[in-house]
Amino acid sequence: MYDGQNSPAAAWFAVQTKPKHEKSVSRFLEGKGYEQLLPLYQSWHRSSGRLQGVLLPLFKGYTFCHFDPLHRLPILMTPGVSGIIGRGRAPEPIPTEEITRIRESCASGLQIMPWPYLERGDLVRVECGPLQGVEGFFVHEKNTSRLVVSVQILRRSVAVEVDRNWVRPVGTRSDGTFMIAGATRAIYAAGQAAALPAPAAA
Repeated sequence: MYDGQNSPAAAWFAVQTKPKHEKSVSRFLEGKGYEQLLPLYQSWHRSSGRLQGVLLPLFKGYTFCHFDPLHRLPILMTPGVSGIIGRGRAPEPIPTEEITRIRESCASGLQIMPWPYLERGDLVRVECGPLQGVEGFFVHEKNTSRLVVSVQILRRSVAVEVDRNWVRPVGTRSDGTFMIAGATRAIYAAGQAAALPAPAAA
């Protein structure tokens, strides 16, 4: 059993999996004693004329694990694992606050889904409701408001439905003004840009 959770070098990392192996890798890592996180969302499809729900990974092809990168061989030897995301041969840790945002979004009970990765735009903070205190990008389209939170190293985002009255801007634009409509247009346009290539696995 893994006992390095309290190692000073321990951090969160993105573990890349073989196609459709996210859930099995998550179970294997948990069985080995690792703290891991596999964010899921509810997807619906029609089968035999009826709608059926299925839980799918929010970050297709990835799960997250907390471990000491100097002792990553047990991770790499886990069935279904393709590699650990990093730069060159060195795994790159994920900021704890990004993991916290994803975990809180999944635990909120609100509708959540994958979303195009956003690099720039105005940040908002949720001031009430189950996601109080969480920061992300605000998007409003087709009468639906969403908070978009991201994992930068994966260049992936997820969106959680929120009430637009729950959010407030974080800071101001350089000219001292903040317009939700303008932020929405900029963020939506960024979200429509072509997806960037997936990062290399170490």
